[in-house]
Amino acid sequence: MRITCPHCGARDAQEFTYLGAADPQRPDGMTATEAAMTNYVYLRDNPAGAHRELWYHAAGCHAWLVVTRDTRSHAIASVEDAKARKTAAAAEPAKARKMGAAV
Repeated sequence: MRITCPHCGARDAQEFTYLGAADPQRPDGMTATEAAMTNYVYLRDNPAGAHRELWYHAAGCHAWLVVTRDTRSHAIASVEDAKARKTAAAAEPAKARKMGAAV
């Protein structure tokens, strides 16, 4: 499998380290039960089909990437820099406040 890093270009998957789902829903640490926190830390879904995953480019630019991959065929639909994605998401509420919208 080859992953196209936005910084380095197409690279073999051996250069990357897989972390897991890109957007797991973390339980509230103040109110969650021990079982809910254990499930969050240790249990993950194993979906068949499109899945958003976090990958770290360990043997390259050291960037965290969000990879959308079909788990049945390993076909990669998109790769985006996780930092750029996070920065853009954080900018949305600020942009809405500037425009006078409720957040």
